[in-house]
Amino acid sequence: MIAVGTLPVGGILQWSLWSASIALEAMKTSVLSLAILFILAPAKLWAPDQLDEILRETNKARQEEKAKALQRQQQIENLKRDQENQRQQQQLDQIKQQKAEPTEPQKPQAGQIQQQLDQMKTDQQLERLQTDQQINRIQRETDPLRQQQQIDNLQRQQRIDSLQDQIRRNQIQQDLDRLQRK
Repeated sequence: MIAVGTLPVGGILQWSLWSASIALEAMKTSVLSLAILFILAPAKLWAPDQLDEILRETNKARQEEKAKALQRQQQIENLKRDQENQRQQQQLDQIKQQKAEPTEPQKPQAGQIQQQLDQMKTDQQLERLQTDQQINRIQRETDPLRQQQQIDNLQRQQRIDSLQDQIRRNQIQQDLDRLQRK
């Protein structure tokens, strides 16, 4: 496995997208193989319990692939968030350096922005841990329908969290821009 610290963030994103496309191709190949098997094999050779077992295995494999794809998508989103956090932290550090002798009102503003950045990073770490726990629970779920419902709920919650993070990042960016203009 490639160490994350050795690649630039853009390289990690490209690697993640590449690995996701490889997994998608593997899934397409396995689905196609099963389809050919069902078409070519006479129905009389398959006992109903064998067909049920194959269907269960196929559904399980499909659900596992969805959970893995969700996990890869979450990793990419996390990398993007980290990159944005790092950029904002660098911008704040640059503002602090440019204004070595900030006026009294600027000191609390810079400290407040730093607190907001730190809080956002902490919240994102907590969200990551919670998401990992949810993905683990989803992967252990035996009922395919319930598993799909849980995946849908997790994806919906991730979209909400992503939008909330974007709002916070925009607010911090506005604060940074205001501080930089002073």
